[in-house]
Amino acid sequence: MHGDGDSHILKIALIGNPNSGKSTVFNQMTGLRQRTGNFPGVTVEVKEGSLLFPNGQEAVLYDFPGTYSLYPTSSDEKVVASVLCNPSDPFFPDAILYVADVTKLEKHLLLFTQLLDLHLPMALALNMSDSAAALGIKVNVQKLAETFGVPVVSISGRTGHNTMRLILEIEKMVKLDSPIHRKPFYTFSEAEKQVTEAVRHNLSIDNPYRALLTAHHASWLPFLKNAEKDTLAAINDTKKFQSLRAQVDETLDRYDHFTPLAQAAVNAPPAFPNTITDRIDAVLTHRWGGPIFFLLIMLLVFQAIFDWSTYPMDWIENSFAALGAFITEKMPPTWYTELLTDGVLAGLGGILVFIPQIALLFFLISILEEIGYMSRVVFMFDKTMRRFGMNGRSMISLISGTACAVPAIMSSRTIGNWQERLITILVTPFISCSARIPVYLVLIGLAVPAVKIAGIFSLQSLVFGAMYLLGVLTAFLAGWAMKRWLNRREHSFLAIELPVYRMPHWKNVLLNVRENVWAFITGAGKIILYVSVALWALSRFGPGNSIEQAETTARLEAAQKGTDSTATEDLVQQRKLEASWAGQAGKWMEPAIRPLGYDWKIGIGLLTSFAAREVFTGTLAVLYHMGDQEADINARTETQAKATLREKMKGEKHSDNGRPVYTLATALSLLVFYALAMQCFSTLAVVKRETGSWKWAALQFFVMSILAYLAAWAVYTAFS
Repeated sequence: MHGDGDSHILKIALIGNPNSGKSTVFNQMTGLRQRTGNFPGVTVEVKEGSLLFPNGQEAVLYDFPGTYSLYPTSSDEKVVASVLCNPSDPFFPDAILYVADVTKLEKHLLLFTQLLDLHLPMALALNMSDSAAALGIKVNVQKLAETFGVPVVSISGRTGHNTMRLILEIEKMVKLDSPIHRKPFYTFSEAEKQVTEAVRHNLSIDNPYRALLTAHHASWLPFLKNAEKDTLAAINDTKKFQSLRAQVDETLDRYDHFTPLAQAAVNAPPAFPNTITDRIDAVLTHRWGGPIFFLLIMLLVFQAIFDWSTYPMDWIENSFAALGAFITEKMPPTWYTELLTDGVLAGLGGILVFIPQIALLFFLISILEEIGYMSRVVFMFDKTMRRFGMNGRSMISLISGTACAVPAIMSSRTIGNWQERLITILVTPFISCSARIPVYLVLIGLAVPAVKIAGIFSLQSLVFGAMYLLGVLTAFLAGWAMKRWLNRREHSFLAIELPVYRMPHWKNVLLNVRENVWAFITGAGKIILYVSVALWALSRFGPGNSIEQAETTARLEAAQKGTDSTATEDLVQQRKLEASWAGQAGKWMEPAIRPLGYDWKIGIGLLTSFAAREVFTGTLAVLYHMGDQEADINARTETQAKATLREKMKGEKHSDNGRPVYTLATALSLLVFYALAMQCFSTLAVVKRETGSWKWAALQFFVMSILAYLAAWAVYTAFS
């Protein structure tokens, strides 16, 4: 992010209503020159992009959260009002680019006229001009520019039409150093004038409308000091300022003012025809057919994740095996060779092999978002969600949870009702996220046969989909229980615009896939690397001379049995692993997890995966590398080096009875455990931050852990 030290770089805020297409415009203007960060003090994400003007001047473009007004109703929307009320904020812009959907211009002018009264350099981008033309809507751009006194450009974020012209207009606008003196769009009432004058005098605020907004939002603006909040509260009380009533009056006054102006500049057909969007919605949002269609789409997504990713997965797996064999052959047989092959490469290979599935998931979900289908899902399930203590907007969090629970929980800021938001936050981690995919894929590939059902769907994809369904059903049941437990009588409503169906903007899709996959690689990769190195050390060393004693005992046992050299070395490595710090930790917890069918190695995986769920596969990869290595690393054959994690897991047996560890019952038990357990510290941290208390995070952790244990035990018992 750019702070005071970068003040020479222009900061431009991209602002607009939800579904105005501003994020698509952002991608067109910045391309690959962008990154994601966070607003200071909050967990709301902001995209920051580099904008290079034709004259060589550089600017940074911030994609702010979508909002309908500077009188926010959700935590997400409060970010925009907070930044614009505070000129000292590091995100406070030098200029504003307002993006409006030209097909719904009147609805988008409320926020636009509020921004006008802040007297910042400003340009208006009329987005979706191609859709407007198809609907027969004609806009007098020149008249709008003269009416509002700002540059106005008709663009299409989807096709990139007029993007360069918009950049040129912004370039000309920011060259003007003279202060902006527009005639106020909104005329203050007498009460508002008195409050504004008092606020400006006490807080030294230059802009009248910013002073009025500060008076309205005094109770929650994060940058205000306690003394300033007390002063503002006293002003509001003395002047008998009724904030809510004033907001309503201002909104109505603005609509009365800009509606005739917009109608004079926009020539639309008398009535919109029955469009192709209407005809599609008649099917896709049908009371009964819509949900069935949604389930079929999700089933096809899961099928694609399995069928389309086989070859890239095999290539990655073989590449890591070949790299490990090459390093083993070329490097000396020392501890750092073991660290590199059995620690770093085993851990990273255990997670990177699943990137194709994760990329496919993001790719397909991004397409559904781009064409406008996800908004219909929110609309369709609103009534259903209310029965379980949530609302339609909660579907955004639950669907986002298939990628990662952290941003999904943060997206609940759009929910204004506190009870519905709290329930959404607490149940979202039940939705299977991308971090669970590696665990699911390893266990399903290990225990579920790759057979076709009805010649179309594979049994593996159906089990994979069943894990997602289990999470969804559990989330709904938990929401239903919490609704009755909290028992608050708060009412809410859903207001959402359904965009027209469009072909996906492939640049947006690919940027989204790249961003999310890279975040997954870097985020998971760091954790995997640290945990793998630590686990390698814990698996190689033990207390006192326990490792040496274990080796001596194992060699005596092998000599008594008369085993060959290979079997002897395998036994030695197995006993050394059991005697290590990691082995003793696993042995210590084995009695508690044995009723679920797990052994001590799985126990270690459960412990390490509390850092992040995806660490489980990396942990097992390290443990099985450590357990089957030979004393002379150079003696390891190429076939052994290429042995995959699944093959090693298939051969694993319980030390006390010699039975296979990974039976169907154990695999299904582990699947259910990971589908329901809270094993992500990052999620717990963001739950605490969003709810403001560790109470809810602790409750969530214990309830999910107990539920996961009991459900896993029931599944193991049923299939044993």
